[in-house]
Amino acid sequence: MFSYRHGFHAGNHADVLKHMVLIAVVKHLTAKPAALTVIDTHAGAGLYRLDSEFADTSGEAQDGILKLAASPLAAQAPALVSDYLELVARFNPSGRMKIYPGSPFVTQALLRQEARDKLRLFELHPTDSKALAAHVEQLEAGRQVAIKREDGFEGLRALLPPPSRRALVLIDPSYEIKSDYGRVGACIQESLKKFATGTYMVWYPVIPRPEAHELPRRLKTLANQAGKPWLHVTLNIGQSPERADTHTPGETPPRQGLTASGVFLVNPPHTLKPALQEALPKVLEVLGRGRGQAQAVEAS
Repeated sequence: MFSYRHGFHAGNHADVLKHMVLIAVVKHLTAKPAALTVIDTHAGAGLYRLDSEFADTSGEAQDGILKLAASPLAAQAPALVSDYLELVARFNPSGRMKIYPGSPFVTQALLRQEARDKLRLFELHPTDSKALAAHVEQLEAGRQVAIKREDGFEGLRALLPPPSRRALVLIDPSYEIKSDYGRVGACIQESLKKFATGTYMVWYPVIPRPEAHELPRRLKTLANQAGKPWLHVTLNIGQSPERADTHTPGETPPRQGLTASGVFLVNPPHTLKPALQEALPKVLEVLGRGRGQAQAVEAS
């Protein structure tokens, strides 16, 4: 149950997509004066070293944040990309990309003390939960940030609706076990009944598993049944032809790791789709390999 560690994948193309969207959503929601509560159901360790053993083992950041930051696009990037690169750069004042912020630190960097915004974090993995607590302690954020070593699906129930009636819920499990897909759908269904006006953001891997393909269809159905707008975003960087050609005929080609992921939002900002339509082709131009594809589709 606890074998997944995000440190192996920090800063990869899926993080680029997820955090680019997350930054845009939080910035939109904090543009209004009322307090915002952000709930992260699977927070991870919070901060990751790109020069760690984990990151070196996978090398996924090389095809994600590091590649994007080093590209010519960084100098003249669309707003979503520049906001993302600028926020990650805050954690690397030396100019060398050594630290990658996970979703909790991406979010906290955008919250407002004066508006009494809140960040509520859940992490069940014993090692990551301990690391998260240590990292958050360095923020000296006081009551703005609270951590619980609990199942985020269960813990979310007690927090909805928040006192301010304004919230973003980020649901990002590892999907290491198949039941996570069903739990995501059930969580969204229950949450919309309790707090229909909240913004819900679900990240998921696009992999050859029936549950992964069924999840966005299920989420669309739930949003439509609730009469709520939705936005479905995917980024597929494609297969690497070089790696695919290195195997001996008759043998199984080497694994290329995750090549695509998606983000599904219920009650998304109305400004998000056009911003993504501007940014995604540029991101794909840098990170894509082979027949990559990126799209943002909303409820019609």
